[in-house]
Amino acid sequence: MPIRAVLWDIDDTLFDYTGADTAGLAQHLAVEGLDGKYGTAAEALALWRRLTDRHWARFAAGEVSFPGQRRDRVRDFLGAPGMDDAEAQGWFDRYVEHYKAAWALFPDVVPVLDLLAGRYRHGVVSNSSSANQDPKLRSLGLRERFEALVCAAEIGVSKPEAAAFLAGCDALGLAPGDVAYVGDQPEIDARGARDAGLTAVWLDRDGTRGPGPEGVHRIAGLAQLPDLLAADTRFGARSGIR
Repeated sequence: MPIRAVLWDIDDTLFDYTGADTAGLAQHLAVEGLDGKYGTAAEALALWRRLTDRHWARFAAGEVSFPGQRRDRVRDFLGAPGMDDAEAQGWFDRYVEHYKAAWALFPDVVPVLDLLAGRYRHGVVSNSSSANQDPKLRSLGLRERFEALVCAAEIGVSKPEAAAFLAGCDALGLAPGDVAYVGDQPEIDARGARDAGLTAVWLDRDGTRGPGPEGVHRIAGLAQLPDLLAADTRFGARSGIR
């Protein structure tokens, strides 16, 4: 049976999240008078990302709310455990404004979506919230391209859990075998989609993260995706760079 739809990850797949996060956090720290406190911009971002992962795991486990994990991330980053909710939320909101100012799509996104538009249905499955991702997609001019936007904060389950991917399939009214999933994370996206029964496509833009999981298709850029989908090689050898 041929692929009928593509489900997409957003951050670092369609949208240059790392680039925006790097620029936005650096600008925010400068404005807050904290530039240099965390070493280089790369070191500051690495700490921010570690804390993001830590507190997202708490949210995914049901230990904290979505806004709560953001506020706790700020407290840890600043080393200010006693910071009240209003202060922590304010600090995070100011960071977000700098982050938004740096938003950009990867250059291969629109050309590939244009090529695929008449051939496949499209949706999104994201480990975030609709309140976060819907405005982002609209700002980037992409929201109307996707029939469904399925986010962890609303469905109560996160990738790589199979239920997250299956919720995306359900939103399109399709079986997992009819759907491909494209994402940049080899475990969270590719392995998770594979284990849920979707055709898993790992977008490895820099090619530096090792071989990746077995049974997934690995591509170096989205320009490789149309031929991969058309070939319907889900049960064959992995395609693209190795």
